[in-house]
Amino acid sequence: MEKMQKPKGTNDMLHVDAYKWQYVENSLKNLAEEYGIREIRTPIFEHTELFSRGVGETTDVVQKEMYTFEDKGGRSVTLKPEGTAGTVRAFIQHSVYADAQPTKMYYFTPVFRYENVQKGRLRQHHQFGVEMFGAKEASMDAEIISLAMRAFKEFGVKDLSLNINSIGCPKCRNKYNEALKEFLNQNYDELCGTCKSRFEKNPMRILDCKEKKCKEINKNAPVILDYICEECQDHFDNLKRYLEVMGIEYKIDPYIVRGLDYYTKTVFEVINKDITVCGGGRYDKLIEEIGGPDMPAVGFGMGLERLLMTLEEENIEIPKPDLLDLYIGSMGDVANLQSFNIIYNLRKLGLSCDGDHMKKSVKAQMKFANKLEANYSIILGDDELSNKKANLKRMSDGEIFEVDLTNLQQLVDIIKK
Repeated sequence: MEKMQKPKGTNDMLHVDAYKWQYVENSLKNLAEEYGIREIRTPIFEHTELFSRGVGETTDVVQKEMYTFEDKGGRSVTLKPEGTAGTVRAFIQHSVYADAQPTKMYYFTPVFRYENVQKGRLRQHHQFGVEMFGAKEASMDAEIISLAMRAFKEFGVKDLSLNINSIGCPKCRNKYNEALKEFLNQNYDELCGTCKSRFEKNPMRILDCKEKKCKEINKNAPVILDYICEECQDHFDNLKRYLEVMGIEYKIDPYIVRGLDYYTKTVFEVINKDITVCGGGRYDKLIEEIGGPDMPAVGFGMGLERLLMTLEEENIEIPKPDLLDLYIGSMGDVANLQSFNIIYNLRKLGLSCDGDHMKKSVKAQMKFANKLEANYSIILGDDELSNKKANLKRMSDGEIFEVDLTNLQQLVDIIKK
């Protein structure tokens, strides 16, 4: 019978690599909590309308990439392609907007996008995201950017740059869209079919196109920063001041628009060796757009697979934890039975322990203890059981400690000291 394979564009996280994910997730969790941010968890699927209204009908995500299906009740549901919309929906549904603001939330979530599989780009990947609600000041934009930059720097990533832009508000963007359409109209026939469909409804999406022809046309497109209104300009200037006072270097990239329709004013990307490893921005109209009050917000998403790939490419080693404090080997059925009584009680005292489940020889048991990277080992036989004493061996240097099997706390103290 043919072996089953994982679906294309997905990965297995094997047990031997779990410590890498746990290290990254714990580090990001601790960093978020330094900023007073608390965790939220939302469903893995939502009503499709949430994404078509929130993310935008003209985006690649909605037009090409969503995993959408009808459930048994005939309702259209979608596996979440990003984390912001679901967090905003929960913020509204549970009336969190009625609390004192700002509200700060972080999440770890799988996301699903049907796209071309390539290095660092999967159909199911995992995101760390942060969303901050209720504050319109540029200080909040700068705070969330500072968190994203710190995350990479504290992992040891050195080749980093921050690109920022403002894409204005709906008022000034209308003016820009007219100028952009006038420019694009000169090469309209050369645009790809998707960009032609966006021309009237959302011409800014054309700037985000990855098709070679469209990218070439877009090189000389008008710059939105030349069209933003006074309020948006003030907000952008304040963002720069906050970044400067925190000592965060940045470059202005007037062609960042991000791939989702909900952004307003600030957009930003964190770049490592010409690859975007994190991106986000302000979305002041999204809460209102999906049924909540008029309330500002800002956030970002960071792909965990890409983060782990970046650490590997920069030869940044993730510390490997001690997996096993003690392995107890045994000779004979009686000793094996008693070994699991001791193991059970040592686990209750806080030691990580294991023993022989396979009736291996003593030599094979010690070989397995080495494979498990046990810090200490004991072999139990008839003599040890009758004397109620055993030799505890430190695996790193072979030093032996005699221990009393009736005083397990003594054994714990030696191992934990």
